[in-house]
Amino acid sequence: MTHRISIDTAEIAFDCTSGQSVLDAALLAGIELPYSCRKGVCGSCAGSLAAGQVTGINGAAIRNDACTSGQVLYCMCTPVADVVLRPTSWKRLDPSARKTFTARVFSNELAAPDVSVLRLRLPAGQRARFQAGQYLQVLLDDGSTRSYSMANPPQESDGVTLHIRHVPGGRFSAQVAQLVPGDTLQVELPFGQVALRADDARPIVFVAGGTGFAPVKSILDDMLKRRVKRPATLIWGAREANGLYLRPAVERWQKQWPDFRFIPALSDGPVDSVTGAFTGRVDQALRANFTALSGHVVYCCGSPMMVSAVRSAAAEAGLAPDDFHADVFVPGPSAQPA
Repeated sequence: MTHRISIDTAEIAFDCTSGQSVLDAALLAGIELPYSCRKGVCGSCAGSLAAGQVTGINGAAIRNDACTSGQVLYCMCTPVADVVLRPTSWKRLDPSARKTFTARVFSNELAAPDVSVLRLRLPAGQRARFQAGQYLQVLLDDGSTRSYSMANPPQESDGVTLHIRHVPGGRFSAQVAQLVPGDTLQVELPFGQVALRADDARPIVFVAGGTGFAPVKSILDDMLKRRVKRPATLIWGAREANGLYLRPAVERWQKQWPDFRFIPALSDGPVDSVTGAFTGRVDQALRANFTALSGHVVYCCGSPMMVSAVRSAAAEAGLAPDDFHADVFVPGPSAQPA
């Protein structure tokens, strides 16, 4: 059965079949709603219903702790009647923006015992169009995909840089160590909608766990290149010091950006080798350094458990729900793109 989906106060309408997510139907219709993980974890796609009813796909939960009163996860629900959406934002997709490339490995460096920095180059004369903070999908030979955030800024459009954590038993990450210059990978990009507004001058706090640093690096490098004058703090967490695998990049921001502050957080290892390190988790570091977050924006990248803990800490400090933006790293096959 097919139901009609429309957007409140806009002359936008599209069809959604039973069992198809509201988010996927919108994307197929050329309408981009906020989203990231597409697995019901990050909460980026949370929005309201002005009219109509939805249910969870295959009995899935349609709400999580990111949802405010009346909101549902558009990626996890399907309509049972005609529906009017009231999303936090929407825009028309540029059909020429997403492309598939045969990328060639330029370099593959072990930045930490369990993290590879993989630099890919696109075919000569081709450029990737993406926003800082977005991600790509690596297309594997078995038909599955894996998602990784671009760590380079959009200005470096002739290639992409990925930070890949080695997951025990991981289908793709197990292959990464064997990749050498000249090897090729099929990649498709961009995916995800970055909710950070270019015209927002409020202080921003980035909270990253492990390779959650990748999209943060893209955003901060982009802000620096565009000379954005905005106070920024980075809380980057790892178990031990070697988990903070690209400190030279942080040191460059510290030298060139007067309003930039770095708070390393180490949960297990000794902190003596890291200047100004906080002993504990990133959510604890946020609580210790920010007792009041009203008027701030928080952008959090990492595991579902970490993001949930940081969301709670930010809410306790008075952060408005709409000012918390999350990019949740969920292991395993990616949701199939619309």
